[in-house]
Amino acid sequence: MPQNSDQSQPSDEHRQDLRQRAESAVADQIGTSPVEQAALSAQAWAELVHELRVHQIELEMQNDELRQSEQALAAVRENYFELYELAPVGYCTVSESGLILQANLSAAKLLGSERNKLLKQPMSKFILAADQDVFYRLRRALRDHSGPQMAELRMVSSAGTETWVAMTATAVQEDEAQPERRRSGRAVMRVVMSDISQRKLAEQALEGSRQSLLQAAHHTQTILDHVGDAVVTISATGLVETFNKAAALMFGYAESEVLGRNIKLLMPELHRSLHDHYLSNYLATGRTHVISAPRDLEASRKDGSEFPIRLTVSEVDSGGRRIFIGLVRDMTQDRRQLEEVHRLAFYDPLTGLPNRRLLMDRLKQALINSARSGAHGSLMFLDLDHFKQLNDSLGHDVGDLLLTQVAGRIQTCVRECDSLARLGGDEFVILLEGLSVEATEAAAEAEEIAGKILKALREPYRLGPHDYTSTPSIGIVLFLDSLDPVETLLKRADVAMYQAKAAGRNAARFFDPAMQAAAFAHAELEKELRQGLIEHEFVLHYQIQVGGDGHTHGAEALVRWNHPRLGLVQPSQFIPLAEETGMILPLGQWVLEAACAQLLAWSKKPATAHWTLAVNVSACQFAKPDFVATVAAALANCGVQPNRLKLELTESTLVGDVVDLIAKMAALKAFGVGLSLDDFGTGFSSLSQLKRLPLEQLKIDQSFVRDVLTNPSDAMIARTILALGHNLGLTVVAEGVETAGQHDLLADMGCDAFQGFYFSRPVPPEQLMGLGTAAD
Repeated sequence: MPQNSDQSQPSDEHRQDLRQRAESAVADQIGTSPVEQAALSAQAWAELVHELRVHQIELEMQNDELRQSEQALAAVRENYFELYELAPVGYCTVSESGLILQANLSAAKLLGSERNKLLKQPMSKFILAADQDVFYRLRRALRDHSGPQMAELRMVSSAGTETWVAMTATAVQEDEAQPERRRSGRAVMRVVMSDISQRKLAEQALEGSRQSLLQAAHHTQTILDHVGDAVVTISATGLVETFNKAAALMFGYAESEVLGRNIKLLMPELHRSLHDHYLSNYLATGRTHVISAPRDLEASRKDGSEFPIRLTVSEVDSGGRRIFIGLVRDMTQDRRQLEEVHRLAFYDPLTGLPNRRLLMDRLKQALINSARSGAHGSLMFLDLDHFKQLNDSLGHDVGDLLLTQVAGRIQTCVRECDSLARLGGDEFVILLEGLSVEATEAAAEAEEIAGKILKALREPYRLGPHDYTSTPSIGIVLFLDSLDPVETLLKRADVAMYQAKAAGRNAARFFDPAMQAAAFAHAELEKELRQGLIEHEFVLHYQIQVGGDGHTHGAEALVRWNHPRLGLVQPSQFIPLAEETGMILPLGQWVLEAACAQLLAWSKKPATAHWTLAVNVSACQFAKPDFVATVAAALANCGVQPNRLKLELTESTLVGDVVDLIAKMAALKAFGVGLSLDDFGTGFSSLSQLKRLPLEQLKIDQSFVRDVLTNPSDAMIARTILALGHNLGLTVVAEGVETAGQHDLLADMGCDAFQGFYFSRPVPPEQLMGLGTAAD
């Protein structure tokens, strides 16, 4: 067997050698015996047959290789057909004289002719006459330069259809272009043609648009000069090319000062130093945060001041040049409006303090901080005592003055890390953070700050022409990693604040869980109080007033609440709530009208016709501008003599506008209504005020009468009040007289009249029978 099965068929020399060996073997057999000849002949033929078989195998292998080569050649021809004949561009081979030698199917389709009809046709035949010179220049350039040449021209098909073509021509030798035709050595050119008709149409449309824009440039500039926003055009290198009037007004530069200069002139220092980098980065990568995306930035005026702008930049191709058009809007007013919206949303417009919404956010964050640090926090709820009375007496403008001064004083008492907020009205909340990790120490820190606030707020205030003294009540609650909602903390602080009020006001109290139930009861009582006014559940009881002669001269009307569930409720349990909620006004009006009706009933009986009736008036009622008219109307409606009605005022009524107070009292006195100062000695009235008031009576408070027999100080106070009243020409009535000893001592001091359990408890009008004479 041959060592290499891939060798070619046997050479001529090898065949000759085989032939000679066979002939020699036959010749040798002639001179030998038949037996010898037979043996030699068989051996020679065996060798010969072996050699022939080897060559047969080699030939079969060569035939297989030949078939494989033919199959590969067929595949190559198929690929060639797909790549050349069916390519999306036209291929042509053009002779040096300009004749088409070869063309693929795409070229034939592009030129609108069968391929065999294209051959030997001049290439120029299919080029528009107007573009013949373009084709001529391309051929000349191809002869002068070895590299490919390109041109865009219009070709005409056999049917007369024009087509824009991008033509690329490359010079080659004819034997390179047509391998089957060798040895000619003539120069030809290979032409590639791409249909660019759609692109040309788009370019023509764009050029038309550009021309229209250029024609309208002057008109556009005129419009731009009248728009409110600044319009600035810059080149690709950042130089200002246009600058409208709005831009000149906005930046403070004249147009001549800006044109031709770099746009960074209008930027603050930070962006000014980085602008060239921004621009070069965009030109190199196309990545920017400004192009086509409105951004809020800062700009710089000629005077160096910075102001906020909204910038929108668009890139435009202007005749092959890249330019950038910047639309600039001054956002100063917008930012102010946004800040104002934010302020209104999160801050109290009167004091500038955070409002409830912002406080809640800060409180939530404070709870998170407390859980993270382990330090306690505290919430204080502050309410001004008798603030409603100030508003009603001096007006809301004066009340607002007080609130602003209170806010300022509180801020001087808290730390920088603390938050002060106003919830509304006279309610303030102080949020303390970062207190001690120990509850007792944290409570002491909170109490110390509350003490500072109490001390600061009790100092006198100057409210326009008025001097005023106010005190707060403060509720305090501690928190540490509280799982309770923030609303719960506020409610607890509110409960503690009411506990401070219950303790006498002008105080601070920590939250007591037992107060929670009282708070719910307080809310329920308020609801029932409103319902009681609607359902007419209130009644008047009367306590007689006895003169020094021992006879009944009149009575005081005392309101009671005939509660359907609780029974007869004393005024001390609902009057403070009525004053707090404003329900004292309709309740006081009802008491006034019911008292006048009672006077009318008494006037019809001789025994009681001379009686006077005292009616308590709250400071809120008296502060109403139409109070005098209201009293006059109630008397007129019942037809009662005004001198039978006596109005009892508390010393808290005297806190306010003294001029208005005196004017109303003088009008009532002129009308015939009597005026009495109740609970004298427990308030803040001064002698200078007292001597100016048109009063006719003082009432010694029962707190001085109770211990008048055992406490020398109380006896001295009672004696002083009697002397003061008499010196001012006033009668004096002692309240709360419960024993004969109290009566006798006060009578010896010269007291003019008495009222108390010693004579009678407050009773319904029908039970006055027997106390004096028939009441009805």
